Amino acid sequence: MSEKLSIIIPVYNEENTIHFILDKIKDVKLLNNISKEIIIVDDCSSDNSLINIHKYLLNNNDLNIIILKHEINKGKGAALHTGINKATGDILIIQDADLEYDPQEYNILLKPILDGIADVVYGSRFMGGKPHRVLFFWHSIGNKFLTFLSNMFTNLNLTDMETCYKMFKNEIIQNLKLNETRFGFEPEVTAKISKIKGIRIYEVGISYYGRTFEEGKKISWKDGFRAIYCILKYGI
Repeated sequence: MSEKLSIIIPVYNEENTIHFILDKIKDVKLLNNISKEIIIVDDCSSDNSLINIHKYLLNNNDLNIIILKHEINKGKGAALHTGINKATGDILIIQDADLEYDPQEYNILLKPILDGIADVVYGSRFMGGKPHRVLFFWHSIGNKFLTFLSNMFTNLNLTDMETCYKMFKNEIIQNLKLNETRFGFEPEVTAKISKIKGIRIYEVGISYYGRTFEEGKKISWKDGFRAIYCILKYGI
């Protein structure tokens, strides 16, 4: 029986990019002929994101796409919880609906798991020789500070705790009780997997095509303070 990768995509007002990211996912040929399950969770978008997703599905009915919708906006973390709970794959990865991360790099994250040496793989924007868009100085400093603080409490040596690209064996992520409904998901899930006895966590270098706020980037300094709170809450 072949393995399956569940790709969880939280969506909030991404009408201009969602079809591009789905095209990129469609074009990916996974190692070992692993099949794809795409779970899209629309977090009550106020634009045409959901309409565009349904149009895409009509024109690409060969893809295994599951569409879920929140009737009220609950946050990225809540959308991830919904998608994770519905996933049926052997392995699971988180994919943002924008174009900051490249699905062609799924195989880079898959390889340590398929080789039998990893249970969880993080894609780091701060290691390796792949392309990285030059953007915000203070944003990158903030990311590195949050990773440093998280590492202090988890005793991990990650370089990019806040990365979107996190890949898990499905039974691991589905057995976690996750609470954070917004951007606190990243430090919470990192803290909780670090406490699993015998867990094997790897990190691989990935590219990063960051967006400006004018281009649709949503995270703010307030989310940084929430991340600090979550690092302390779940780390202690």
